[in-house]
Amino acid sequence: MALFNFLNHEIAIDLGTANTLIIYNDKVVVDEPSIVAINRDTKKVIAVGKKAMQMHEKTHENIKTIKPLKDGVIADFNAAEAMIRGMIKMIYSNQRVFTPSYTMVICIPSGITEVEKRAVRDSAEQAGGKEVLLVHEPMAAAIGIGIDVEEPVGNMVIDIGGGTTEIAVIALSGIVCDQSLRIAGDEFTANIVNFMRRQHNMLIGERTAENIKINVGSALTELEDEPEDFPVNGRDLMTGIPKQISISYSEVAHAIDKSITKIEEAVLKTLEITPPELAADIYRTGLYLTGGGALIRGIGKRISEKTKLPVHVADDPLRAVVRGTGIALKNRDKFSFLMGSND
Repeated sequence: MALFNFLNHEIAIDLGTANTLIIYNDKVVVDEPSIVAINRDTKKVIAVGKKAMQMHEKTHENIKTIKPLKDGVIADFNAAEAMIRGMIKMIYSNQRVFTPSYTMVICIPSGITEVEKRAVRDSAEQAGGKEVLLVHEPMAAAIGIGIDVEEPVGNMVIDIGGGTTEIAVIALSGIVCDQSLRIAGDEFTANIVNFMRRQHNMLIGERTAENIKINVGSALTELEDEPEDFPVNGRDLMTGIPKQISISYSEVAHAIDKSITKIEEAVLKTLEITPPELAADIYRTGLYLTGGGALIRGIGKRISEKTKLPVHVADDPLRAVVRGTGIALKNRDKFSFLMGSND
C-alpha cells in the first residue's frame, strides 16, 4: 500500500487565467503566471510560468508566448496541457525514477459549460491526471477563507480573479444562486492600457499595465492611505520615442471605474435573486471578497457603500481558492458532493 501511495500523488490546482497555484502535501509548492513560451519551428516548450512571463511581449518571430486560459476557461488546449505538465514538474526539484500518477482536484468557474469542463478534464488527464475532480471556484474560496459551507446559513462570496468574477450565495454545501462575470483583473489591465493611450498618448504593454494596477490600482478616487505616483515607461504615440510619465492612483480609479461598476451591478443582481431567509443571513454575515482583484485599494469599501453591507476582504485573497481546493482534496470524503469525478 505504501508503494501504491508513493506512485499516486494528490495535488490541488487553482488553474487561473492569470496565475496557476498547486498545493502538494498541504503546501503551496507552485505559484506561477499562467503562460508558456513555445518555439514556433519545433513546437517545443521553452519556458513555463515566471520565465515565460519575462519573455512575454519581448519575443522575436521564432518564439511565441501563449496564455492558455481566457476568461477562466481553456482557450488553447495544447498549451494548457504543456503548462500543467511543466508546472507539475516544478513540484519536484530533485530527479525521480518513477513518474507517479496523479489525483487532481481542479477548481473551475461556476458559469462554465460542459464543453469547457471537458477541456479542463482532458488537459489534466493528458498531463498525467489519473483521476480528475472539479470543484467550483466560489465554493473553494468559501472553504479557503474558513466559512462552514455545510451550515444552513447564507454566505455571499465574491471572487475577483484574472479572467472571471464569481459571485455566489452558498448554503447547505451548495451554490444557491450565482453570477459568473467575464470582467476581472485582465479587464482592469486592458482598461489601463486604453486609458494611457487616450489620456497620455502613450502606448504601454500588458506587463506595464499590470505593474500600474499592482502599485497604484484603486477603486476609489480618494484614499486615506495614498500610494505614491508610479513612474511609467512607454512609447509616445505622437513622436514614436520612448518616454516616462508618472500616474496617480486616482487616474487608475477613473480608468477601471466602468469595469468595477459592472461588478457592483452583478453583486446587486445576485442579492436581488437571493431567497429572503438567506438574504437575512447575508445582512448579518456580510460579503466576503477573495481573488487578486480584492487587493485593489478601496474595492471593499466601494462595494460596501453600494450594497450598504459589511465587506470582509480575505487575509490572503490570492491563495483563498487554492487553499480551499487543498482542503477539499484532503477531506475528499467530507466534500465528495462538491466534486464531479471522471465520467
